[in-house]
Amino acid sequence: MKHMGIVLAAMALWIGNTNAVELDPKAVAYTLPENVKWVVNERAGNAQAVIAGDPSKPGLYVVLTKWLAGNHFSRPHFHPNDRFITVVKGTWWVGSGPNFDPANSTVPLPAGSVVTHYGKQVHYDGAKDEDAVLMIVGEGPATSTPFVAGMELPKK
Repeated sequence: MKHMGIVLAAMALWIGNTNAVELDPKAVAYTLPENVKWVVNERAGNAQAVIAGDPSKPGLYVVLTKWLAGNHFSRPHFHPNDRFITVVKGTWWVGSGPNFDPANSTVPLPAGSVVTHYGKQVHYDGAKDEDAVLMIVGEGPATSTPFVAGMELPKK
């Protein structure tokens, strides 16, 4: 019984020490999930958190985008540059071309899927019955041009 007490005390000290480790901020920076700063766009049914860079300026950027459950979709649009997307959580629904039909013309992409949105190519995307969280990497500025009926499709 005495040995059990010693073992439990040693384990408590060891566990306590593992939680007390601090990372060198010159080597590693991190943000816990509850501290990610999401900017919600209720009208669009999504939220965005900038992780690195500035998507409004030239240069590399990384953003998290959360499409909220409830059939929230972007309308057909295109971006000037390629964007590289990883589905982090949930199912993201993606359609291509100018004809907006999320019910019949989208593909479900589960967590772990990797997608490239090619620059100047029309697409639309969103979430249906569950939230979808994406990590998007691209070259800014990350403008979005709505596709309007009758508009000439952009040249690649």
